[in-house]
Amino acid sequence: MTKLSIIMFSGTPDKLMPVGVLASTAAALGYEVEIFATFWGLMALKKDAPQIPVSQDYGPMGEMLMKIMEEKKMPSWLDLLRQAKEMGNVKIYACAQTFDLLGLKKEELVDVVDDVIGAMEYLERSKDADITLFI
Repeated sequence: MTKLSIIMFSGTPDKLMPVGVLASTAAALGYEVEIFATFWGLMALKKDAPQIPVSQDYGPMGEMLMKIMEEKKMPSWLDLLRQAKEMGNVKIYACAQTFDLLGLKKEELVDVVDDVIGAMEYLERSKDADITLFI
């Protein structure tokens, strides 16, 4: 079985969307998927996460693309992660160090988060990944 490992570092919608798309596509293909959410990526998984604007790297094009996706009723990155978990073997982990640093509690996170693990455990789990992405 092919294994995809994603380190979800970014918290802007333009970077979270590829996490959702790639995880759901990989799940549909039967891949095993593990996502390690840290820093801004972990903050995006809080139930009360603020709406963060699209990265300024893309100028007006980023906002335009987000508007088009909304008009076409494309699922959100979080809905794509939920779909991925329904389709296959997808695990989403919160980074323990970031979790502790920010004083978070597991009940503050959205329902897709499976567990809180440290970097050592994540690296051990992902060492046999066929594909590793840092987004």
